[in-house]
Amino acid sequence: MEISKVMKFGGTSVGSPDRMRALIPLITDSERKIVVLSAMSGTTNRLVEITELLYAGDVDQASKKIGEMRTDYHQVAEELFETDSFRQTGHELVDSHFDYISNFTLRIFTKLQEKAILAQGELLSTSLFHKLLNERNIDALLLPALNFMRIDKDGEPDMFYIEENIIREIEKLPAGNIIITQGYICRNAFGETDNLKRGGSDFSASIIGAALNVSEIQIWTDISGFHNNDPRYVENTSVIRELSFDEAAELAYFGAKILHPSSVNPARLKNIPVRLKNTMEPADEGTLITSSSLLLDYKAVAAKDGISVLRINSDRMLLAYGFLRKVFEIFEAYKTPIDMITTSEVAVSLTIDNAQFLSQIARDLKSLGSVEVEENQTIICIVGDFRTERTGSAPEIFEALDTIPLKMISYGGSPHSLSLLIDTSDKVKALRLLSEHLFK
Repeated sequence: MEISKVMKFGGTSVGSPDRMRALIPLITDSERKIVVLSAMSGTTNRLVEITELLYAGDVDQASKKIGEMRTDYHQVAEELFETDSFRQTGHELVDSHFDYISNFTLRIFTKLQEKAILAQGELLSTSLFHKLLNERNIDALLLPALNFMRIDKDGEPDMFYIEENIIREIEKLPAGNIIITQGYICRNAFGETDNLKRGGSDFSASIIGAALNVSEIQIWTDISGFHNNDPRYVENTSVIRELSFDEAAELAYFGAKILHPSSVNPARLKNIPVRLKNTMEPADEGTLITSSSLLLDYKAVAAKDGISVLRINSDRMLLAYGFLRKVFEIFEAYKTPIDMITTSEVAVSLTIDNAQFLSQIARDLKSLGSVEVEENQTIICIVGDFRTERTGSAPEIFEALDTIPLKMISYGGSPHSLSLLIDTSDKVKALRLLSEHLFK
């Protein structure tokens, strides 16, 4: 029997015993499916804190944090199960995982071991949920993601390996409609425990869905799909019912937290619809992401903070070729991607969202001309119909923001979006003004 769909549930959806129990009616139907779970909300952050303490050699504080987490998870096991036998199984499961983590306090801690500790969040949530279904006599199977999910030496999914191995692993399982697996975690090219980076459970679901060519991938969170603006800062936002893969990728990359930026790509390559749903309101249809979408002047606005802009001014740019190549080679050397770029005859401005090597990049760029760096910037991305053959598609944007200084404008690179750079201090005002002018 083929897998019909993949259902991914995020950290808030499995964030408490009540939330876990609420998932049961969502997954118990006649369709055979893979259920991908994140770690319980807050778990990964706490595990990161433990690894940082171990790096710093603060074993006592790390042990204290491990003990606190163990106690909290024992409470989860106590509340999750109804029978004494399953409670006992739950407590034993919790102890086995935290005994494993505690072993790292007894030896020198390395970078490789960090990933093994971080993986415990997903391993715990899936094991507990699997036992919960067992207690309810629901036929469910547990498929370890570490048996099939692998990244290559560049950190990208090894799709050939994944497709071969997930099919083989599923064929070994007995019959059953519900297959539970972990999001986020994987093995690297050397077979060591690794992960798909933060938010990677969305990516896991999309990779699995593409590998099995399912009919639909569902991403369940605590919000009913993409909104047309950020509901944390703007009142009366509305859900966007349909988006294209490209539009969703733009919104995810430029700040819409509901979806991991990389996650739509495997689904897009196989043309598999992705539906964003809300576990708190399961009847809501959410947002459907497909290869086509209705063209509207303006669909949504998203904001991405933590941006730094570098401006290089040089007479050597004038009528010269090869100058931009030299600029890009410096960013390449530090493996730092560029978000936006604008150029004139003697100047180029670029933005980055990773400031780890900002000072080194600025230093190296000074060999090409004078360099100015400005931090605490925000990119505002407006998604809509920005095809270059259109006229009159952007006046409302600039009317809305006529009281806000615009540092950079990126237009024409994508038919789906227009991006602006502003001071982060102006972000909330900009989002509210855009909402009033574009969506009212």
